[in-house]
Amino acid sequence: MNRKYELVYVVSPDASDDQVTELHTQVEGIVQRLGGTIEKTENWGRRKLAYEIGRHKEGTYVLEVINGSGELMKEIDRRLKVFDNVIRHLVVRVDERQEVIDRARAIRTEASRRRRVARGLPPDRQPGEGQRGDGDDDRDDRFDIGAEDHR
Repeated sequence: MNRKYELVYVVSPDASDDQVTELHTQVEGIVQRLGGTIEKTENWGRRKLAYEIGRHKEGTYVLEVINGSGELMKEIDRRLKVFDNVIRHLVVRVDERQEVIDRARAIRTEASRRRRVARGLPPDRQPGEGQRGDGDDDRDDRFDIGAEDHR
């Protein structure tokens, strides 16, 4: 199953631009070999680290947005651990947040429909119903994260 991941890696400040490009080429080769695609690559350049890692106080940050399988990301993770120029790396699955939002929205919509039916109203809001400017219960995005049906 293909999912969307963000890979951020920090390359040693001692590495040249050619070495950073070579590292990206190697990651790209792994992605292509294992059936994934790179959606976007951003070189954020040399920046100060939040804390010292080893003897390094700076590093070159690179972001890769990758569509692929979990096996692909495991292989990239394994390979990046071996490279001497990579100080740190992090892989995050970004499509999971959208699933949480969709699930919370579905729970909220269902709860709204149950309340409307209990009051003797049709399950879905009718055009012109409610106060002017009043948004639908199922379109209120203020509570997307962690919304649960508590009783």
